[in-house]
Amino acid sequence: MAKTYYPTIGLEIHAELKTRTKMFCNSPNNPEEKRPNANVCAVCMGHPGTLPVVNKEAVKHVLKVGLAVGGELADYSEFDRKNYFYPDIPKGYQISQYAHPLVTGGILDGVRLTRVHLEEDTAKSFHLDEEGGPLPHESAFGPRSSASLIDFNRAGVPLMELVTEPVITDAAQAVHFAKELQLLLRYLSVADADMEKGQMRVEANISVSTDKEKFGKKVEVKNLNSFRAVERAIAFELSRQEKLIEEGGEVVQETRGWDEDTGETFSQRRKEESHDYRYFPDPDIPKLKLREIKEFAPANLQKEIPELPWKRRARLPSEYGIKKEDAELFVNEPAIGVYFEEVARGLKGDKSAVKLASNYITSDLIGLVKGDGTGEMSSSAIRIKSADLVELIGMISKNEISSRGAKDILKIMFEKGGTARAIAEEKGLFQESDSGALTAVVQKVLTDNPQAVSEYQAGKTAALQFLVGQCMKATKGSGNPAILKELLAKEIG
Repeated sequence: MAKTYYPTIGLEIHAELKTRTKMFCNSPNNPEEKRPNANVCAVCMGHPGTLPVVNKEAVKHVLKVGLAVGGELADYSEFDRKNYFYPDIPKGYQISQYAHPLVTGGILDGVRLTRVHLEEDTAKSFHLDEEGGPLPHESAFGPRSSASLIDFNRAGVPLMELVTEPVITDAAQAVHFAKELQLLLRYLSVADADMEKGQMRVEANISVSTDKEKFGKKVEVKNLNSFRAVERAIAFELSRQEKLIEEGGEVVQETRGWDEDTGETFSQRRKEESHDYRYFPDPDIPKLKLREIKEFAPANLQKEIPELPWKRRARLPSEYGIKKEDAELFVNEPAIGVYFEEVARGLKGDKSAVKLASNYITSDLIGLVKGDGTGEMSSSAIRIKSADLVELIGMISKNEISSRGAKDILKIMFEKGGTARAIAEEKGLFQESDSGALTAVVQKVLTDNPQAVSEYQAGKTAALQFLVGQCMKATKGSGNPAILKELLAKEIG
């Protein structure tokens, strides 16, 4: 009889926070800096005798995240030293939080959270060899065929760590959670969380058990730097552990890496426990009594929290009657969402017109923005003023222009500017709705297409649409298709 397996997944997600300076010093926090070791000072390089000073803005960012997820904001908090020796930690320890995090509990995307705390990021390591790229100038030790380099620009950058409870059950749920967190961080303007730039990194604690009431041995897969990697690594690791158990083997508690090329995890080292890091309170950093700081009061923090993604996701279809898929796009691309609501306000509650606007934005306008080459969904990338799109939608609703004409106008507005009405006049795109003027066109099309007339009379309704198309062609797209259809049916009898 086949075994039933119960997967358990918990996530640890690190996100670099957007602040002007680093976590404990005044070195710039600039992720775009290309020069190595440019944004450093004696404090973030761990020179003896230096003293760290807490970045107030970073603390505030984490508290806002905690408030948004419904977590408990700490009254008392402190920073600890997490001791381990590795080249990317110049002090021999990392300043982090252990016993007293800034936020405890909370829930996001249906997943319970354990904690959200604040720490400093590590430096960035580069391992180069003959196949991995050029080496720096030869050192005093002579020429080398390989080298490990350290860039300390990232060392000391404020890093938020969010830890979930082990309640996630599959790879798809884990990815959805990580995407919702990224969206929340961007809505709160506390982090860009760009995974491609290493600004958000995911670690997954994965176990498989044959007993629903017990956890299996935990394996941590580290430094997953894309949503695709998160999904593939978790799926592979669940399968690997199940196969190991099936064959009578034993899962070892360890830390594993992810190889994107092979699509497999690989062993790195045995998993450390918290006692291995010998945490103790950092004696150089004062304890934080958060309630004594007025701007950290929940009521004051709440004033800076915008409408959250999940609330907006529920409101947009309810308020405007648009499709859920459109609402999802407006939530995931906030600049487009803001633009849509500006247009909706301009249409003054006309729900049919608002739905039409939503369709044009999510299909035609988004297509033009993406085709522009940058792929950037910012307000400046949209180019068309909301008032100009309102005018265009109004013209469509009044049957002044056809849908084909509307698409042409929209493209011209995007590429060259101008108002919808002026473009329609210049390009002759206004729709002809005068039945008297269109009757002659209809009669000629019927005379030229006797077979289609016979097919329609025999019950083939598609033939009527063909005839409408021929009329549109004859009027160069200016004929009103609804009126043409009505006139054709009347003339055929």
